[in-house]
Amino acid sequence: MIDWSKCPAVESEPGRVGGAWVFTGTRLPVSALFGNLAAGANIEEFLDWFPVAERWQVEAVLEYVVENLDAKVKHENPV
Repeated sequence: MIDWSKCPAVESEPGRVGGAWVFTGTRLPVSALFGNLAAGANIEEFLDWFPVAERWQVEAVLEYVVENLDAKVKHENPV
């Protein structure tokens, strides 16, 4: 599981959106990004559909996921 607390592009507050991780300063769940990408949308479409998210936030979230996946692979398969 990814520890989102270290990603500056997202935040979670228990009383807002049920405590889901959202893009900072919005009520847009980070899961909306992944759901739309999985359904075939690209980043440009996502930003058009959800203008409350900023490009830097989307890029930061994607980079954070890649970094965490890379770290997990290295941890599970040390050289």
